[in-house]
Amino acid sequence: MAKVLQKAVRRQPNVLDVAVQGTSEVLLQPRTSTHVGREEGICLHRKVGSRGGNAPLFVPVVSTAGSPLMPCHPARARELVRKGRAVRRFSKGIFHVRLLDRGEGETQPIACGIDTGSKKEGLTIKSAAHTFLNIQADAVTWVKDAVETRRNMRRGRRSRKTPCRPPRFNRARGSLPPSTRARWSWKLRLAAWLSKLYPISQFVVEDIKAKTKKYQRRWNASFSPLEVGKQWFYGELEKLAPVETRQGWETKRLRDLHGLKKSGAKMAEVFAAHCVDSWVLANWWTGGHTAPDSTRLLCVTPLRFHRRQLHALQPAKGGARRPYGGTRSLGFKRGSLVWHPKYGLCYVGGCSQGKISLHGLTDGKRFCQSAKPADCKWLAYTSWRTWLLPGLRVGVPAA
Repeated sequence: MAKVLQKAVRRQPNVLDVAVQGTSEVLLQPRTSTHVGREEGICLHRKVGSRGGNAPLFVPVVSTAGSPLMPCHPARARELVRKGRAVRRFSKGIFHVRLLDRGEGETQPIACGIDTGSKKEGLTIKSAAHTFLNIQADAVTWVKDAVETRRNMRRGRRSRKTPCRPPRFNRARGSLPPSTRARWSWKLRLAAWLSKLYPISQFVVEDIKAKTKKYQRRWNASFSPLEVGKQWFYGELEKLAPVETRQGWETKRLRDLHGLKKSGAKMAEVFAAHCVDSWVLANWWTGGHTAPDSTRLLCVTPLRFHRRQLHALQPAKGGARRPYGGTRSLGFKRGSLVWHPKYGLCYVGGCSQGKISLHGLTDGKRFCQSAKPADCKWLAYTSWRTWLLPGLRVGVPAA
């Protein structure tokens, strides 16, 4: 029976299931540490043991005061819970333990490497001894089109006999356009989330620069939001931990130094797409490895919540317009993780006629539109969906 359950977990690698059930299958293999010089990235000749994607997923540890401590091995986390020294907790898809008898403790230097992108981005949490987490996150890309749609519908209402607010001319937009702020705020949210689980000492970000063209005013002006958003992001990130930036050519040099190649399939959910860059950036600061010791990916996708509207954009049959948007569904906050007797772990979507819709965590596919609220057991609030992918051994092509 146990083997059947283990096979079922491997077929559906959900974050919560793997964190709770799959941790009994991973074992720690001792390895010697290495040191990497930060200035030139020169690896000193110390051998490092590697298990590739089969390396254990270390469990984050939080003190009684809520401050993050050093992650521990899954077996150690189970022992702490069994002895009553810690309690199990989940933070938006990541399993961690909260200690009951320790308010503080010593921590080691941990770096967070960030590889920013327009469609996807990679984040890696790493120390000199272990790679704790690799995240591949989807970017927020829908705000620009949503703002344009809202503007067009507002202008259309002004020509009809319908209530509308008067136009507000010469209104200051602020320092950042809405789409730019949404993109960089999403990166900041991920960094703040990880800072509550891991004692991050340094952020290492791949610095992106807009390519300018001489005498091309329109081309150059279109990239100004990118530079402004980047500087705003660095300033806010400094409030969490010190920030250091590396140029793109320096990241490539680090990849070549470790014999790693980046995949050309930018949208693929593989380590070589984005996390290979975030890993070398974090390893540049911490040192300790000549090859990735963990290539498992935690994929994160932000959920899109539509703003509450008085009615839908297009009239229905008979000229009536139904209400649309909002963040509540019959007492549940949309995006909340729930447990359903038939569909298992899923998240809450919209509602209609006293029923709610349920969606899958892996692909967001809708399971049903007729779930009863009484049948759903609420688990946690979340504004993104996460799922864990199995890793590959070092040397096995990922794409």
